[in-house]
Amino acid sequence: MTENALARHIARLIEETGPIPLSHFMALALGHPDHGYYMTRDPLGAKGDFTTAPEISQMFGELIGLWLADQWLRQGTPKRVAIAELGPGRGTLMSDLLRAVSSVPGMRDAAEVHFVETSPVLREAQKARIPHATWHDSVATLPPLPLFLVANEFFDALPVTQYQRTRQGWCERYVRLDSGGFVPVLAPVPLVSDAALPAAMRNAAEGETAEISPASTAIAEEIASRIASHGGAALVIDYGHAKSAAGDTLQAVKNHEYANPFEAPGTADITAHVDFETLAHAIRAGGADAHGPVEQGAFLTALGIDGRAEALSRNATASQREDIERARQRLTGAHEMGSLFKVLGITPHGSTLPAGFA
Repeated sequence: MTENALARHIARLIEETGPIPLSHFMALALGHPDHGYYMTRDPLGAKGDFTTAPEISQMFGELIGLWLADQWLRQGTPKRVAIAELGPGRGTLMSDLLRAVSSVPGMRDAAEVHFVETSPVLREAQKARIPHATWHDSVATLPPLPLFLVANEFFDALPVTQYQRTRQGWCERYVRLDSGGFVPVLAPVPLVSDAALPAAMRNAAEGETAEISPASTAIAEEIASRIASHGGAALVIDYGHAKSAAGDTLQAVKNHEYANPFEAPGTADITAHVDFETLAHAIRAGGADAHGPVEQGAFLTALGIDGRAEALSRNATASQREDIERARQRLTGAHEMGSLFKVLGITPHGSTLPAGFA
């Protein structure tokens, strides 16, 4: 076992209480207040572990901003709104988004900026870009205003609970400690009821894995409830599957390469694919309309990324034009981010179809 402070803490916990649920292990690895992955570092960029769409090109944030502005106009230009982002990284997306919003008369003046961010390191980076924002530890403390929200690569990092189908039924996956380190193990007693699992997973074959994220559905329902009550709109952008299905999607990334999620907790990003069908059900349960998901490439193309790339290229050098085209391809290409990443829209119940979801 690779020794670090968090590994020792989790090892002591397991020694004292026995194996812990996978969801608890993931929550500690990412969010432990002193040693969690997101609490101790800026994970983005070439020197980090992964790169997100806003870091690839300004076009991404600008188009998201214009989508929110379109929703603001459709909803009668409310005079005071919250523009919020969940897991805002370095603040790059918000910076680009606000620049685009500023081109729409009145919206920037109406907007308060709110970030939901628990990482002290990333909060400092965000403050450097957006000094007048308000920070929150959870969605629950966002103000009771029309809410225009973006969650880009946020839901994939929320803890998941896994179950494996056995002859006895669905058994939850835990994490135990052996001589080689942390390893997954199944609970000896199966679930009394499989009602917590999406219907599409319940009849999976023996040996299959069912993966759910109660934290994700709770947050999605909370966002939907606020939009249903106060107005606004939201976009969830992440990698995942459009339909609920059995499968183990837990993965870790370190230095831009896949890693063992159970080795050296706190040193790698641990994620799971987002189940967009389950999120859409939670949104409807919260009283709002869910749109999509659609593939990110199709969404950005519908919003006009080709025209924006052309406009940026007009006064660019040859080298800059190559960078712009490479970024456009990376964001929209079927073999890059265009197909794996999906976009789910949230609007008040009964809204007209929003842009990008035809």
